[in-house]
Amino acid sequence: MILQVVEAKYDRDYVVRFKFNDGAEGFVDLADELYGEMFAPLRDMQKFKAFKVDPELNTIVWENGADLAPEFLRDRLLVPSQPTNQSNPQ
Repeated sequence: MILQVVEAKYDRDYVVRFKFNDGAEGFVDLADELYGEMFAPLRDMQKFKAFKVDPELNTIVWENGADLAPEFLRDRLLVPSQPTNQSNPQ
């Protein structure tokens, strides 16, 4: 299966919530990735927030042409903690 971003939503700061076609979902903090010619301009929060999921690339892209591979994003995924069931089934 080719990994694809199916949904991406801005969460806070430089954190984006992702859903992938393999069922994985969670958060990625991109603050440490915003350097270099393509990504440094995205430190401007308004520009950062303006990403979209490109239907051909199947990942997030920005107006300046910057994008991040789905595999890169999946590797950095922080899965939200799941509530634990404290009851004792009997």
